[in-house]
Amino acid sequence: MMSSATVRPWLMMMMISIVTLLFQVQQLAGAQLQRQVAAVFVLGDSTLDVGNNNYLPSKDVFRANKPYNGIDYPASKPTGRFSNGYNVADFIAMKLGFKKSPPAYLSLLQGPAAAANLTLAIKALTGGVSFASGGAGVLDSTYAGKCIPLSTQLRSMEATRAAMVSKVGTRAVAAHLARSFFLLGVANNDMFVFATAQQQQNRSATPAEVAAFYTTLITKFSAALTELYEMGARKFGIINVGLVGCVPLVRAQSPTGACSDDLNGLAAGFNDALASLLSDLAARLPGFAYSIADAHAAGQLAFADPAASGYTSVDAACCGSGRLGAEEDCQVGSTLCADRDKWAFWDRVHPSQRATMLSAAAYYDGPAQLTKPINFKQLARTTA
Repeated sequence: MMSSATVRPWLMMMMISIVTLLFQVQQLAGAQLQRQVAAVFVLGDSTLDVGNNNYLPSKDVFRANKPYNGIDYPASKPTGRFSNGYNVADFIAMKLGFKKSPPAYLSLLQGPAAAANLTLAIKALTGGVSFASGGAGVLDSTYAGKCIPLSTQLRSMEATRAAMVSKVGTRAVAAHLARSFFLLGVANNDMFVFATAQQQQNRSATPAEVAAFYTTLITKFSAALTELYEMGARKFGIINVGLVGCVPLVRAQSPTGACSDDLNGLAAGFNDALASLLSDLAARLPGFAYSIADAHAAGQLAFADPAASGYTSVDAACCGSGRLGAEEDCQVGSTLCADRDKWAFWDRVHPSQRATMLSAAAYYDGPAQLTKPINFKQLARTTA
């Protein structure tokens, strides 16, 4: 048992922490005049990861914690982002009135459990949290052991919600989450893994296999969105699967450097199923609002007319080595392009900082054909 001398300082520290938290939340109420949503919560893959993978212990984990990653980020240092600077989560958060993406969930759990839980609650209540992980997919089997799958990200969001409830109560958290923006970008890696499995068998997937693949993905995606809704989420910004068949890693496998029509077609079929799913959820779940950011269509526009986006290269990696810069990961000693703003791809899989900036602008309030049924700006302004 604790002695009274031990209990009193402990209680005093907790009271101070809670008072501090409530004061910060009060301050935030004023700051919300500049922000369009209460907070941003991010789930997804390496296009959104801001450093969660840095905290995973396995040596096989996908990481971006070494140069030249982060070369254009403030302080020119690696942050865990798979980018030369900011990524699309950062730019979308900026559009919504924040300085950058919310912090990585695992970065908030360092230190003693009680202090970490308080830090997590404060961050979640005053800006949000990112659960995204490089390599993650909808399926647990996608790059298993190398990332944090969507199912685990949901458990982390659940723990975050519990931390908030323990500090300010269920009703306040429900209101907070209903006013928050949930950004999701996942399933790109599921496409890669499925296509690679067929390639290793030296065959194409049958229509029945593709249909079963879609069914599994959509079922799990539906369960994930429903679970977030039950936690209190109402605003869902969903980035669909992009032109995964046109990344330098895939192009380098073609004798002519061409995109893979099969892989792009696989992504397009999934995107159609995803759109149907979201329409169905909106019809069934009161207050469920969503916007689909069409990364697939945005890529088609950029690649059809690179000059219109200011690109001089849309097929090679700015940082890499070998053919199309796609034979090795970006690392110290890699070939590095001089004008990174003119390259669509940073490394052999990921877009450059400028590419993600243009994408975020398009999703927020760009051409109508790139967001359905509303854009991210309109979504942020919806009320449950």
